[in-house]
Amino acid sequence: MKINSIKELDAPAIASFAQKVKKIRMIVLDVDGTMTDGSIYIGANGEVMKSFDGKDGMGIALWHHAGFLTAIITGRKSEIVNRRAEELHIASVTQGAVDKRAAYDALKKKYGLADDEIAYIGDDLNDLPIMTQVGLSVGVGDACAEVKERVDMVTEHAGGHGAIREAIEYMLKAKNLWDGLMHELFI
Repeated sequence: MKINSIKELDAPAIASFAQKVKKIRMIVLDVDGTMTDGSIYIGANGEVMKSFDGKDGMGIALWHHAGFLTAIITGRKSEIVNRRAEELHIASVTQGAVDKRAAYDALKKKYGLADDEIAYIGDDLNDLPIMTQVGLSVGVGDACAEVKERVDMVTEHAGGHGAIREAIEYMLKAKNLWDGLMHELFI
């Protein structure tokens, strides 16, 4: 069953996806168009600026607090990505990955993970080779049509606008961890 929005989730949908989700120990994230809205700002001196969503950051922090890992594999190189990853305590950052599959294979080996223990969140064609391997694939709401057709879940939110938080919230709820985290940390 494919989930097109977290709002679709009812008890049967959660039960059916829980089998996939319960194995997930790491989320791998694309950056441009996923962690950001895809806009890249280049100034006269070559500086690059990107905008990240605070809600996505909170989702990643909750994922980590629940004991899981996060990694980044991106095709571009940017010091801003390193700074954001450091802020969020992201376990591994691979930038300039022309072939994301090689970076993904190295990541699996480094952490001793199998495909079914990894979720991938992305938006574009260069994400597809990994998305077809992982245990759970998520396309952001404004992903290209080819991604949306092939993933397990499409978020309601667009990349850089809470899509990662939406996917993480779904996964934590499917793992029956959300309510415990809310009571432990906020309520």
